[in-house]
Amino acid sequence: MAGWLWLRCLLGPNLHRVHRPPEQPRPEGRAGRRGWDYQPRSLERHTDSILGWALALWSLSYYSSPLILCYLYRKGYICSSKLVPLSQYVGTALVCLLGVACLRGWGRWRNSEYLQFITILEETRKNRTPSNKRKLASYDFDFSHWPADFSWKEVSNPKLSKAGVSLLKPEPKHRGATDSLLSSVRTLPCHVISYLIAHSFGRRMLYPGSVGLLQKAMRPMLLQGQARLIEEYYGQRNKLVACDGNEIDSMFVDRRGDRGPNGKTLVICCEGNAGFYEVGCMNTPLDGKRGVPFPQNEANAMDVVIQFAVHKLGFQMSDIVVYAWSIGGFTASWAVMSYPEIQAVVLDASFDDLLPLALKVMPDSWRPLVTHTVRKYMNLNNAEQLCKYQGPVLLIRRTKDEIITTMGPEDIMSNRGNNLLLRLLQYRYPKVMTEDSVRAVRQWLSAGSQVEEGFVYSSYEVDGDWCLSVLQSYQAEGETPFPWSVGEDMTAEGRRQLALFLVRPALSSAAVSRTTRILSSKLKSHPCSPARCSELKW
Repeated sequence: MAGWLWLRCLLGPNLHRVHRPPEQPRPEGRAGRRGWDYQPRSLERHTDSILGWALALWSLSYYSSPLILCYLYRKGYICSSKLVPLSQYVGTALVCLLGVACLRGWGRWRNSEYLQFITILEETRKNRTPSNKRKLASYDFDFSHWPADFSWKEVSNPKLSKAGVSLLKPEPKHRGATDSLLSSVRTLPCHVISYLIAHSFGRRMLYPGSVGLLQKAMRPMLLQGQARLIEEYYGQRNKLVACDGNEIDSMFVDRRGDRGPNGKTLVICCEGNAGFYEVGCMNTPLDGKRGVPFPQNEANAMDVVIQFAVHKLGFQMSDIVVYAWSIGGFTASWAVMSYPEIQAVVLDASFDDLLPLALKVMPDSWRPLVTHTVRKYMNLNNAEQLCKYQGPVLLIRRTKDEIITTMGPEDIMSNRGNNLLLRLLQYRYPKVMTEDSVRAVRQWLSAGSQVEEGFVYSSYEVDGDWCLSVLQSYQAEGETPFPWSVGEDMTAEGRRQLALFLVRPALSSAAVSRTTRILSSKLKSHPCSPARCSELKW
């Protein structure tokens, strides 16, 4: 029995924090909220530090391996006479690290708090009762050892899960068979290079939050944020297994019992490219996956989250609102495109398409390669997906954003949030968004202050009551899906007024950012007036 426990301690996860439910008294000598950080003893603490540094060194070596190999090759170290002694050194280091791991297991075995945790973990793996899951939820430990709470296969056909959920693909160019074959041969080197870029530094540039070194650097902040969600908001941590096998780390805060009608609305939050739910945009609705990320994996992860919300948490599609920050706009727009019954979507500091932003940071000579790589492997086509959705949309533009601008934050019109807005308006109201109307909207979007915005708005003499009555009259004619033909028989002046009415914000400017809000939907349930936009504020 003692040997079995020591082996479990040796192979067990790192324990970070111990949570306690409010009804259970805190042990003597423990301060803080409803939990405390796990305190390893001296032996466990020192050995864990050694293993942590070894893992960090391995990560650095892995990411810099191309440079290291080039250096060793130029120095003549890649030969049998040099590699044999090197392999002996590496083998000796691995044996030493194995000994350090055994000592860490011994240190854990001597710690009663860790023994209690590992016993509960093993019992939960054998017997997944609600009582055991509640006991295990009192501990914060390495997510890879967390038992799965929900799998995509529970509600979908496992045979269809390998390919993943469907994504919008660029339309293929139609060519003859001979031309296609010759073109494939000529572009083969480009395809190979694109694949290598996308699966090496390209993915890490697009999703820096997946880099282990960044996760390690942010770990103290993430642990603190997770403790806050669990101990103050009574969050429930769940592991969701997507159709591609990736394990999604999710946090659910249930407010159906104490928030009135608002508590019945589930807000699914999609983080940015270096965001984590512990310290990310999830705090916005509260206060008012980790796996290898690619667009396909991100869509798979969002799909299993929605399935979990519906089949396990008991929410209806019409009770779900999706809120996304930055690059999270891709998964959010995919969700509302794939599940059009979702109540609404909020895109904060998002963009229309990744390609212009990728071209901004790469040399001009790489343009064909970058275009092919993005379209083939990282096609974040937010605007195209959003146009497939018929429900309410709220866009928030950050005018000081340096990430989603192509010319810099000082050039407001280079903010790709403008393009996302224009693409949506042009799809939903094609008769309204003529060249003159687009020119007027761009003039309003390029305003550098509220005073300038008001000047542009007043210069076109926009009559809000008239615009609202026109939209209501059109909607009263029937349940017409987008795109609408409203504006077909209007004058150019009327179209300009209606276009500006649709984009005027309902909120005042903040010190560092200005929000542009649009709530364009079927007017019976969501009128397009600025006064009604505040309904989507949490």
